Amino acid sequence: MKQDEDSDPESTLRASYHFTTPDKWKNDPQRPIYYDGAYHYYYLYNGDYPSGNGTEWRHATSTDLVYWKDEGIAIPKYSNPNGDVWSGSVVVDEAGTSGFGKGALVAIVTQPSAEGGEQEQYLWYSTDRGKSFKAYSNAPVLPNPGTADFRDPKIMWNEHSRKWIMTLAEGTKIGFYESPNLKDWHYTSGFVTENIGLVECPDLYVMLAEDGTSKWVLGASANGKSSGKPNTYAYWTGAFDGKTFVPDRQEPQWLDYGFDWYGAVTFEDGTNSGPPAHRYALAWMNNWEYPHNTPTLHEGFNGMDSIVRQIELKQTGNGIYHLASQPLEALSKAADSTVSYKEIQVKGSTTLPFTGNSYELEADMSWSELNNMGFRLRESTDKSRHVDVGVSVEGGYTYVNRTYTGNPDTSGQYLESTSPFDASQKKVHLKIFVDKTSVEVFIDEGIIVHSSLIFPELNDQGITLFSEGGIAVFKNVVIKQFL
Repeated sequence: MKQDEDSDPESTLRASYHFTTPDKWKNDPQRPIYYDGAYHYYYLYNGDYPSGNGTEWRHATSTDLVYWKDEGIAIPKYSNPNGDVWSGSVVVDEAGTSGFGKGALVAIVTQPSAEGGEQEQYLWYSTDRGKSFKAYSNAPVLPNPGTADFRDPKIMWNEHSRKWIMTLAEGTKIGFYESPNLKDWHYTSGFVTENIGLVECPDLYVMLAEDGTSKWVLGASANGKSSGKPNTYAYWTGAFDGKTFVPDRQEPQWLDYGFDWYGAVTFEDGTNSGPPAHRYALAWMNNWEYPHNTPTLHEGFNGMDSIVRQIELKQTGNGIYHLASQPLEALSKAADSTVSYKEIQVKGSTTLPFTGNSYELEADMSWSELNNMGFRLRESTDKSRHVDVGVSVEGGYTYVNRTYTGNPDTSGQYLESTSPFDASQKKVHLKIFVDKTSVEVFIDEGIIVHSSLIFPELNDQGITLFSEGGIAVFKNVVIKQFL
């Protein structure tokens, strides 16, 4: 969400080009839908934060996934006998299977039940083109079968079976359900995950890989900390026959290696009528380890999303399919100014004659013999504060290190995110998005991404190139600034 024209960008921590809640609190994104020529985005919002509880669905619209318009509350909290409104998903019922008319918007949402507070699935529908939703019934369309965790329904239409498919987070399992009308659901199977904790916000979709292969992708927000994996979006490629998902491998892959890319959703390109060769994705930029630790509270809000990224399915040399991420071209085009630098050879450090706190930085980097190289971003004038983005050549990994700048982690456990990297190729391409309180790093073809919160001082705006143990070559350095 680009900043309002009448605000002072030099005195606020509100992001220049990320979506932020207008005030108070936001967390889980709900999967956007394309409807009436725009993307309709709903998210969990708490207007009583920090003194009151309960979430509801707030609504925003966009035509380009960069600029967003606030549309207000769509599903209010505590408006029926059940509890507040949690995560779910909204679909366009093109055929009118639910009985609300062709093209009706229908949301299936988790709420704690009035009787016992169990997590159950309720139906809400809209007759005013998504501006507001009405509760279909005070009774759930999918009652809780007796499990503590039973939430976050994600709905999709399966053309092959001509039925609606629901994925549901059930502890360490993802459950699959089907329905002809969005009201009557029955269980078909479950996919049991391993070593990634409780799963949330499951996701299921089909994609066409660049080699023409069609693959199903099952995703979920999960915590792989116990096995040294991220706490972001885990996913599996495989096959789905309308009832059962069979993974290519039991071990998940990860769509982000940073600390703050959770509750993610992927969604269709509404302007593309062809095969699903790409999708879009965004996530809540926060972590349940420290959700309320942010300096933006002084400005009356807590809640930001990642930039929207485009994802494609690609195949590696060993035959494994993976999702690759790239930022939107529309975002780069929204930048206010551009500067570029010729080849820079660095042995030690070189500070660029550029300052800023919201920008896109792109560079090709190479080396012959080297231990470590990268960028010190949002650097203070005295060089003592900075966030480091780079490649440990001797360690064989890429990293984002926020130890030396303000950040939300007080435990010391979430300071440097890392991802494996083949340093033998002796080169890397980085595309880095820096904003007032965030950094997102896309590496090479977007196979690896790091997304994390940072809390630098507003005047920490320097950029230094560094190398350790040899000469690093920086080419095609381009900085696009957002005001």
